[in-house]
Amino acid sequence: MSGSVFFLHMAGAVALLLWATRMVRTGVERAYGNMLRQRLRQTLGNPFLAALTGLAMAVALQSSTAVTLLIGSFAGLGIVTGLSGILAVRGAEVGSALVVKVLSFDLTLLVPVCLLTGTVIFLTTERRQWRQIGRILVGIGLLILSLGMMSQASEPLRQSTIVPLIVGYLSSDPISAFLLAAVVTYLFHSSIAAVLLLTTFAARGIVPPELGIVMVLGVNLGSSFIAPMLTRGSPPAYRVVPLGNLLMRGLGSVVLLAAFVAFDPLLEPLGANPADRVIHAHIAFNIIILLAGIPLSRLVLKATEAIVALQAGPKEEEPAAIHETSALDDSALANPQQALANVTREAVRMCETIEFMLRRILELYEKADRKAIEALAAMDDTVDRRHAAIKLYLARITEHGMSDEEARRCQELLGVCVKLEQVGDIIVRNMLAHVEKKMERGVEFTPEGWRELSGFHGSVLANARLAFNLLVTRDAATARELVMEKDRLRDVEKETSRRHFERLRQGSEQSVETSSIHLDTIRDLKQINSLLASLAYPVLEEQGLLSDSRLKAV
Repeated sequence: MSGSVFFLHMAGAVALLLWATRMVRTGVERAYGNMLRQRLRQTLGNPFLAALTGLAMAVALQSSTAVTLLIGSFAGLGIVTGLSGILAVRGAEVGSALVVKVLSFDLTLLVPVCLLTGTVIFLTTERRQWRQIGRILVGIGLLILSLGMMSQASEPLRQSTIVPLIVGYLSSDPISAFLLAAVVTYLFHSSIAAVLLLTTFAARGIVPPELGIVMVLGVNLGSSFIAPMLTRGSPPAYRVVPLGNLLMRGLGSVVLLAAFVAFDPLLEPLGANPADRVIHAHIAFNIIILLAGIPLSRLVLKATEAIVALQAGPKEEEPAAIHETSALDDSALANPQQALANVTREAVRMCETIEFMLRRILELYEKADRKAIEALAAMDDTVDRRHAAIKLYLARITEHGMSDEEARRCQELLGVCVKLEQVGDIIVRNMLAHVEKKMERGVEFTPEGWRELSGFHGSVLANARLAFNLLVTRDAATARELVMEKDRLRDVEKETSRRHFERLRQGSEQSVETSSIHLDTIRDLKQINSLLASLAYPVLEEQGLLSDSRLKAV
């Protein structure tokens, strides 16, 4: 087999592995994401449970990076502390390493079972959760199949005359091997895929276990950079947990690399064969970092917060993206298509402002002052000004000839801006009033009530991002998901109200003091979610996926 054919086969196998891992992760997120997020919120208060929950989440999502980003967003919203978040990520890294161990077993019999069962489930039902279960099973089948493809593709390397020279050089230069593994892992955006590739090479006798362990440490370094890079544009509070993971896991890999090279320890305790030694070294590394993270986590948190504060510079209440600039270019009015594109850009800026306001409001529920309240209220003026400018601009476009499709888009964008302004009004006129009432009375929510409130807010914020993406992508699947989330949140609101009244019946003093604020906030968030979900209707109608009425025929 020529080198080009080998790389083609290996690239195809790795691509299938990455795609299959993504299928499993997205299937779990769509079917059980809200339940997992709720469970995560409930357990992150206890450091031990936080680590166990992070481990379970990484096994379910097949990605420690996904768990890191999720926990980082919770920390940014103030739902969890940075300390609990860092420990939960440590557990997630151990869970990700255990996934590699499970996949190293001979699971070839599961390939036809998972593919057949998953395909049948996906094609024979319209129920969303069952279809996602089918998706998960197909993803697992493809994942196991990709491992067999990698093993077959690597077989010719055993007879190669060039590979021993490359391996020999890397064995003599552990720093180069360490950095190469880190770069490859970052490009893969998956430590699972990188370790499985190393394991395949070790099992075939291509990579000796000593070199494999050095490269496993590099894999952990590269993986620790993924989440910080993905959140580099996020607000400072969202970057604390990913950056803390980088400090702990990244520096840990460098320290253990130096120790491994200096002391050259025996490898027999790690397993009888090279593949087991590579996998067990990966698991052992993450367990060591977890155990070291328990006493060091507070120090790491302080260092991380200091770094984030240094990077953030002077504190701003409003992100740079929503300063007073405009995409409404008068010179484009003669070209309706270009003018509507300008309006879309301006509407996206309104979305950014609304997202910031929606994210910020929950922070004020937890800790508010008069200056912060006034700053958020002033942002509604920005939304109003953009809305007024867009209305006038759209009216001037209609002076020129437009096609039916452009006229439809014009009305749709006008409706979007009206709904965004209404969302801003709800946040400022209703929810800020609740914040002021809570601050004046000096009351606090019960722990259960706060978890319910922050969980409901987190779901609405996630739906807001779907709605804002829909404005640009006009993706029918996203539109369907947004409308289905509206129905789900209606059920969640009923259950939240039921639990709140149950606490009132039990005579909880805190629940009595915050009852009106709690219920009114849930009502406002539900109304915001309904307004945002309505952004999906034009897309569904265009695709013929929207019924004329929800009323039953009589």
